[in-house]
Amino acid sequence: MPQFTKLTPNLIVSNVEKSLAFYEGVLGFTRGMTVPEQSPFVFAILTSGPIEVFLNDRSTIAKESPQFAGKALGGGNTMFIELTGPGGVDAYHDAIKDRVKIVLPLVTQWYGMREFAIEDPDGYVITFAERTANV
Repeated sequence: MPQFTKLTPNLIVSNVEKSLAFYEGVLGFTRGMTVPEQSPFVFAILTSGPIEVFLNDRSTIAKESPQFAGKALGGGNTMFIELTGPGGVDAYHDAIKDRVKIVLPLVTQWYGMREFAIEDPDGYVITFAERTANV
């Protein structure tokens, strides 16, 4: 069996520029490559440390991969991102809470994580979490 080395969420979005504004301006990701180099974009890469997220324009991806045409955006797709840093998940929550749709309030879970979840502009749910105990 192979050893998997990386997982990159590849999100199909309604508008790459709108998603870039959210992930950069609100969540603090850094823009990498865009296609084309100038707006309007059909693809973009975002990074934050070792985390990488791809954004694909819905109409463009439907032309290239017809199996995605008509699929609902977001839906049951979620991302779980662990973080560390000054103030941890509580400080990050406080920094973005007024600019995002919170779908899970800040809570310490039985499995040793302190976390909260938000919804991005296309309905993808992102949980931000910090380990609080070795469980």
